[in-house]
Amino acid sequence: MKRRTFIAALGGAAVWPLAARAQQGDRMRRIGVLMNLAADDPDGRMRLTTFLQALQELGWLDGRNVRIVTRWAGGNANDIRKHAVELAALAPDVILAPGDSVLGPVLQATRTVPIVFVQVIDPVGGGAVESLARPGGNATGLANFEYGMSAKWLELLKEIAPQVMRVAVLRDATNPAEIGQFGAIQTAASPLRMDLSPVGLHDAGEIERSIVEFARGPNGGLIVTGSTAATVHRELIVMLAARHRLPAIYSNRVFVILGGLISYGPDRVDQFRRAAGYVDRILKGEKPADLPVQSPTKYELVINLKTAKTLGLEVPPSLLSVANEVIE
Repeated sequence: MKRRTFIAALGGAAVWPLAARAQQGDRMRRIGVLMNLAADDPDGRMRLTTFLQALQELGWLDGRNVRIVTRWAGGNANDIRKHAVELAALAPDVILAPGDSVLGPVLQATRTVPIVFVQVIDPVGGGAVESLARPGGNATGLANFEYGMSAKWLELLKEIAPQVMRVAVLRDATNPAEIGQFGAIQTAASPLRMDLSPVGLHDAGEIERSIVEFARGPNGGLIVTGSTAATVHRELIVMLAARHRLPAIYSNRVFVILGGLISYGPDRVDQFRRAAGYVDRILKGEKPADLPVQSPTKYELVINLKTAKTLGLEVPPSLLSVANEVIE
């Protein structure tokens, strides 16, 4: 081989791996998103839009250097399982899994594809991660709140409606995290001498029958836990609470916007924004096992004064002074 030819060949061999590495680094990435709400749900659309905007700010633009594959389940457990399998089969670079109802099926579908979750209660107890500091597996993300915060709902309901002595707790009995929430509320109910009645969220018919039956007794109120089913049926729940004049506390401000009395819980939209940061880090090579689970940084107390007036309630100044939002 002539010297010039040899040098050219050697130069080509040196350049080719660099070009290949550059091409590999610039490849189109894929993100799977499994939303637990329906595609036409305005709250779900807002959460997804926030996530996509945050990704764009980090340099990931759908159709340019990343492909976003989104599935909407509308709160249907069968659809969640089906879509989880579909997304896992696509072998995306990462999957976004909002809520306990989504995370479980996604983990069943894959233990290799990286997962970023949001709005998950007790990911350690639920088996999603080994510890908050060192998740250890293929999932990490943002926890929703600790079980102990569920007791805060009961305390706030009693503060805004002192006459309440009986409380119906609307929760998804099929979700282990919801069972833990109910247990925390039970613990807080005893010293307050309040009676609890669990209400299932299987379908609209069950919700209406249970609330109507509960409302026949005096001094009743509602606690609506942070479940997918409750969010799906939020308009019905708020309407029934108003019709039967039941003071109610919710985990999500969207209920209060619809006319609910009071809500307390983490900023769910903010969690989707922060989740984009973990997706970005995973796309750049970090492992979920090494990314600690984050806790909420924003909690919102929202009060609807119009609803309080309709129920004949005087909102204590102590609550008004700490409320993040007051609807008049």
